[in-house]
Amino acid sequence: MHCAERSFGDARPRGFGVVRDLRVSRADAVITSGNGELNVTEDGYNLLISDANGNQLYRTTDGVKDNFYDIDSISFSPDGQALSTMKVVPGEPRYVTRVVSSPEDQVQPKVVTQLYPKPGDKVDFDQPVIIDLKTKKQFVIAPDRIPGAYEMRIYGWHKNSDSIIVRYLQRGHQREEMLQMDRSNGAVHAMVSETAETFIYGWTGFFHDVDNAGKEIIWRSERDGWAHLYLINGETGEVKQQITEGEFVVRDVQKVDEENRQIYFSANGMNKDEDPYFIHDYRINFDGTDLVALTPEKANHEVYFSDDMQYYIDIYSRVDLPNITKLYETGEATPIRTVAEADISELLDAGFQFPQTFVAKARDGKSDIWGLIIKPQNFDPNKTYPVIENIYAGPHDSFVPKSFWPFGYHSGGDKVIGMQALANLGFIVVQMDGMGTANRSKAFHDVAWKNLGDSGFPDRILWHKAAAEKYPWYDISGGVGIYGGSAGGQSTLGALVFHPEFYSTGVAFAGCFDNRMDKIVWNEQWLGYPVDESYVASSGTEHAANMTGDLFIIVGEQDSNVDPASSMQVVNALIKAGKDFDLLVIPNGEHSAGRSTGPVDYAQRRQFAFFVEKMKQQRTPNWNKQ
Repeated sequence: MHCAERSFGDARPRGFGVVRDLRVSRADAVITSGNGELNVTEDGYNLLISDANGNQLYRTTDGVKDNFYDIDSISFSPDGQALSTMKVVPGEPRYVTRVVSSPEDQVQPKVVTQLYPKPGDKVDFDQPVIIDLKTKKQFVIAPDRIPGAYEMRIYGWHKNSDSIIVRYLQRGHQREEMLQMDRSNGAVHAMVSETAETFIYGWTGFFHDVDNAGKEIIWRSERDGWAHLYLINGETGEVKQQITEGEFVVRDVQKVDEENRQIYFSANGMNKDEDPYFIHDYRINFDGTDLVALTPEKANHEVYFSDDMQYYIDIYSRVDLPNITKLYETGEATPIRTVAEADISELLDAGFQFPQTFVAKARDGKSDIWGLIIKPQNFDPNKTYPVIENIYAGPHDSFVPKSFWPFGYHSGGDKVIGMQALANLGFIVVQMDGMGTANRSKAFHDVAWKNLGDSGFPDRILWHKAAAEKYPWYDISGGVGIYGGSAGGQSTLGALVFHPEFYSTGVAFAGCFDNRMDKIVWNEQWLGYPVDESYVASSGTEHAANMTGDLFIIVGEQDSNVDPASSMQVVNALIKAGKDFDLLVIPNGEHSAGRSTGPVDYAQRRQFAFFVEKMKQQRTPNWNKQ
């Protein structure tokens, strides 16, 4: 694809990619073609195209304030005689205002604003435009061809300069098309069309235009219930061949070898006798034949190919198997050599113990829910331990670690943090992926559709009960504790308000507690558009009065990911309901404050003390006197 080269400044900021910040002027911007022969500047709400000597070649004339040409969307054709851009009907920008209470450079507070579109807000409407400098003609995609456009993206030009490729995503995330727009007459046809009754999981989509000619497209789709690769006729939009097929998930494509018509890709779930989340790498022909497994070991794999694809490095591990690195010649089943094997002797000397894998059935009675159990380093099987769950249930991925990771040990094993440190205080700490998370079947994933308040809790509760039935030391009789950040913070509150009979204690970091308060791009993907009762049903704020357990909310004052007002609205709802809770606001803190940035040790100590005091009824040290 051919892209514009910018010789002045950066593109105008866009709130989550869907609303331009029109407070930022681009009047002085100059966009120069790759060969340096064309310059594009703004002329009011129009575009002025000149040659390298400043001679005017073309000027648009119909741009107005409410329907302007976007200089930041310029893409030049390979022959240098045409360009594409967007004509924009601007949305309605929403700005979140935050007070910086404790700035580093002055005593008095500051006020900051952030362009932050939320679910239901009016977004920019972009219409792709082609301008032909040879014929002095221009064409624009008609609004009725792209109704309800949420995201329009020009991928670039075909190599013959005859057409551009445009991604069209309809608002609501239930229709997606890869369009071809012709330079000669502006005609538009869909090279690929995708629809879904729930959501299209576009965040992991894959599109490859074979030979950049628009004739054949390789496309990732869940249309048969699993994420697979398809060979599409780019002229008709019809499927020529389903390339991969079966009850497994294509995760990524490393290489499309057009000359040999082969694809190198990664997938999980193909091997039925192991953890279905383990990623393996494969090679397959365009016609779906000659599937070759490149990573044989039962483990989670990362593969890195040489530039010429003749060799690859395979790094594999499990939570109970430290990293092993092997060198392969592509196409050969036997490794050339083992390059490295991790030495964890220092970790073991420091008391490190491998986590325990546990599997139980989901609510459907069929799906396996995979999780991990982390025990105290001084674990005694004759004792009982209260249980705390580390939760993140965002539908955009799966989250239980599959590769070797020492669960909170700093390098050298000199300090223990995170899950293991919490377990060492006398808890069992667990993590699992319930239904509604990604990287399984579409039916497994679809549980999240208009149902973010679910967070997989029916599966999680069954998992806890199965573990308690199997292990006498796994004590859930006093209620399960839970903690998480961001979407995990939302789920933590959800556990206490939607399942107060099971979850007793929660620590919620930076939660998006009501999805109407959070960013548009994440929430409309799963709850859809327009904003409806599903947003209310999933809101912990709306149901805060149902809480009967103990809650600790931790929020960064300057959270730019989740509007921190979301946390304060929960506080307001809890106060109105007469509920007791704890609150820690971290001045200047961002979204990760208290977890991976800022006062991590302080926030972790407060989190740990909260669980010890509430779940074990034990007093903690008076740190003010330490």
